[in-house]
Amino acid sequence: MDEPHLIQFLLNIAGAAALLIWSVRLVRTGVERGFAAYLRIWLRHSAKNRLVAVASGMAAAVFLQSSTAVAVLVSNFVAKSGLATVVGLTILLGADVGSAVVTQLLMVRFSFLTPLLLLVGVVLFLRAEGSTRQVGRIMIGLALILVSLELIRAATGPLVANPTTETVMAYLGRDLLTAFVLGAAFAWVVHSSVAAVLLFVTLAGQAVLPVPAAVAMILGANLGGAFIAYVLTLSAPIASRRMVMANLILRGGGAVLTTILLAFLPDLMDQLGTTAARQTINLHLVFNLVLALVALPFVGVITSILTRVMQDKPLDATALTSTSALDETALDRPHRALDCAARELLSMGQNIERMLIAVEPLYDTWNSSAAAAIRDQDATIKRMHLEVKLYLARLGQKGLDEDLGRRSMDLASISSGLDSASDAIARIMLELAKRLDAQKFRFSPQGRDEIADFSARVQSNVQLALNVMMNQNPAEARELVAAKEKVRKVEQKLQRSHIGRLREGLVESIETSNIHQETLRALKQVNTAFCMVGYPILLKSGDLLKSRLT
Repeated sequence: MDEPHLIQFLLNIAGAAALLIWSVRLVRTGVERGFAAYLRIWLRHSAKNRLVAVASGMAAAVFLQSSTAVAVLVSNFVAKSGLATVVGLTILLGADVGSAVVTQLLMVRFSFLTPLLLLVGVVLFLRAEGSTRQVGRIMIGLALILVSLELIRAATGPLVANPTTETVMAYLGRDLLTAFVLGAAFAWVVHSSVAAVLLFVTLAGQAVLPVPAAVAMILGANLGGAFIAYVLTLSAPIASRRMVMANLILRGGGAVLTTILLAFLPDLMDQLGTTAARQTINLHLVFNLVLALVALPFVGVITSILTRVMQDKPLDATALTSTSALDETALDRPHRALDCAARELLSMGQNIERMLIAVEPLYDTWNSSAAAAIRDQDATIKRMHLEVKLYLARLGQKGLDEDLGRRSMDLASISSGLDSASDAIARIMLELAKRLDAQKFRFSPQGRDEIADFSARVQSNVQLALNVMMNQNPAEARELVAAKEKVRKVEQKLQRSHIGRLREGLVESIETSNIHQETLRALKQVNTAFCMVGYPILLKSGDLLKSRLT
């Protein structure tokens, strides 16, 4: 292969691999933007049964095209005490199987599938709104994955009979350690074990990569995929890190042992299929399925051991206290001063998010210490709100042009909204939870699930609002404002459902009727306050009418 042909080949294979990586990410983005709230609710309900948890992890990985994305999502639940570490690990084992199922589905070759996905996907993406538009994004991503795999097959075709290629690949077939490390490194670099496995299977199917080398690289990609989640959760609370560490040990250790086993017993691969592509892709599925089945009975023991090994660090009494972002010396520079105010509002929003996470468990078990912490946080929010108002007022005294004056008013409005959200949590939800405990009442099972699901939906929108505050992205701001209308409709639906249970004479619903309805309204108020973050951005970008009146 001379130099011009080599350069052309490298460009072709690099371009195809880049398209594959980006396509997998495109599918994941569509699922996260369109269905994140539903995924959160779904995963929360999986805590009731280990088999359901495994199935939920599998389904979530299929939708997100990534077990890593599921790991990060579940890590947030565990960090917020929404899931136990044992349940989180169970979901991750299912997600690993789901990731392997994805590769099976994406290797199916139908000539009509790619143009059909592209046609329907583009139409939905350009014509539809909200979640339906994200379905179009997902379909486009799936079509591009199939296109990228065909490009890889076409690019690697001339290599099959090339002597240099045969020499290099034969070496990898003999040196399984190097192949394993390369597979792990590639999965880490592209941050997607799915993309890595698809690439290796395609190369094996083209007879470019020997089966032993492909097997070692696929097993290495399993280690690399688990390591990605470990690095992404390094700053998470200890409970989340225990869960991810357990998955890393199980998946990575299992990959190493399986590689050693197949190095001594290569004939085992003959049981997994008649072609190289089928053998390698089936190995990926069988490995993760067997790992889940073997590890599932021992997840409790594993997490208990890691709890003893990975212990919480005691709080440092000399830890730095939080400081205000409001810089008095920046008042002579309006742009910087407004940025300081925006930073302070972001800090307020993060504090309120913690309050929202902490108050929901109090509806099940009252905790005076947690309630006191929420009240203290509310007092902090009140102080921050007052300081932001006074800071913006002093800035206004120095004179602002029209654009800066409008931004100052927007920030003041957002600050007021955040203060009202803090009120809704500390003065309404907290008191309702206390009344529930004092009167020894309990929600009906359906009523409690409704509140938990609605709270999870609002928490998802709060996180989106904080992202919008940082990136000022009009597309995400539009998604945030659309979420406000969704929450309103869901709240109305839940109120009607509650009234229906009252008509049926359900004792628990009658006793807790006011608490149930007021909690839904308070959560809706929190959601509305955070959704206000998106309005100034959409008004500036021209995506929002100045008046809804015709």
